[in-house]
Amino acid sequence: MDDLSTLLKLSKMVHFINLPPDKEIISEKIFNSRRSFEKAAGVRSKEVKERKHSGSGGISEKTAAADLFMFVLEDTASPGCLGTSQIVSQMGGPGSPNVCFKLEQREKYSESLKFGIRTTVARLYLDESGPTEIGGLIMQPSFRGHPAKLGKFISLVRFHFVGLHRRLFRPRVLAEMMAPITSDGESLVWDALGRRFIPLSYDEADRFCQYSREFMTSLLPAGDIHLSLLPPEVRSQIGQVGQETVPARKMLEKLGFKYENFVDPFDGGPYLFADTDKISVVRDTRKLVLAEPSAPSKVKGHGIVSVLHKDGEFAAVQTPYRILDGGRISVPADAFDALGGNAEVEAGFTPMDGSAPPEVKTTRAAKKPASKNTTRTTTKKSGAV
Repeated sequence: MDDLSTLLKLSKMVHFINLPPDKEIISEKIFNSRRSFEKAAGVRSKEVKERKHSGSGGISEKTAAADLFMFVLEDTASPGCLGTSQIVSQMGGPGSPNVCFKLEQREKYSESLKFGIRTTVARLYLDESGPTEIGGLIMQPSFRGHPAKLGKFISLVRFHFVGLHRRLFRPRVLAEMMAPITSDGESLVWDALGRRFIPLSYDEADRFCQYSREFMTSLLPAGDIHLSLLPPEVRSQIGQVGQETVPARKMLEKLGFKYENFVDPFDGGPYLFADTDKISVVRDTRKLVLAEPSAPSKVKGHGIVSVLHKDGEFAAVQTPYRILDGGRISVPADAFDALGGNAEVEAGFTPMDGSAPPEVKTTRAAKKPASKNTTRTTTKKSGAV
């Protein structure tokens, strides 16, 4: 698989549970992603792969049972993976809960001392609502902070796709944010809390979650865990994100995501939730028809335009655009070519310049040879990304 080696390298740059540095797991994700894009395009996958389910509720099992869409950012001038992101149509559900901690307040008062306290406790929470989940957002270090805001593009393309294929996704979206991690990849929260009950390192526990989550519900306390018993430096990290994740959190909050006092049971990272239909990018995305390309002097603004091809190949670009009569949209020639170079096909469109979406309305896995297996979002250094 063409993208497998690059995605494996990217997975080793950060600590993400939904993109672990495991060749077999990433290969499975690529296969599942291709199958999911084909489903969205209305075609039956020719490749059938038997999956064995243990019923243990591991991350890999949950994502294999749902539609998984992986997006890969590439430079069309010199193809190569610059970044990636993903979205899972549904994580868990009845009988297969997502496990987290719910933070709650407790108040106590002593009549004899005339003194009261208010403390925060964590309680194990089993969520069977099965929300859609976003994750796996990683950029090559040399392209972080790019003037074209490529990280934002590879993130927002997920919501653009949801807006185009709303029926495939759940009423709520979950984003598990990355907590602060030490330079050697450890978590202070895990060492002070989780490891007291589960005799594994943070990395070991995280990897084991790919195959089973039973150990979490069996070994973690079911009652109140008083966070006041933890060292101050540990308490201060619960519900917080790492420094590199702060921009991603702010962006999601601008889109409508909110922190509802649920945190990761391993590292205390915050869970953000949003109502799918209230996410601005989802709400503003429309379907149009792609017209012949326009001269650069004829286009303006800035938006995401995409095409889902009949074979399940998905391509999206950031580009100036021009809205035409009859529910049609035109883009510059370089963006047109990146989308597949075919006019009169259905295109997705999301305005990103603050303008209102047109009455009738267009992220991409770049067109690739049949031998490739990953759906990708493409970008151009020229500005039509």
